[in-house]
Amino acid sequence: MRSYDLVVVLRPSLKDMERKKLIDVVKTSLKGMKIAKEEEWGQKPLAYTIKKEAAGYYILLKLETDPSSPETIPAGFEQKLLINDSILRHLLLRTK
Repeated sequence: MRSYDLVVVLRPSLKDMERKKLIDVVKTSLKGMKIAKEEEWGQKPLAYTIKKEAAGYYILLKLETDPSSPETIPAGFEQKLLINDSILRHLLLRTK
């Protein structure tokens, strides 16, 4: 089984409903992957300003996929994260 950690940093100015909708969009983009754990770390200060923001709202998603499955991370997934202006940064790491 392959495991991934995805940390997404959102704009802190997003309202709760907008944030939840954006998280749902990210989750649905991960078709074929199981979300083993989801943690909301909340708003934290950034080390430097990103897109004129001094803080960010952090979300951690622990993902799992079957190694026999040819699908790992869906094609174009990271590109979708880069295009979205409400997402300040993301980090996707393969843990196993």
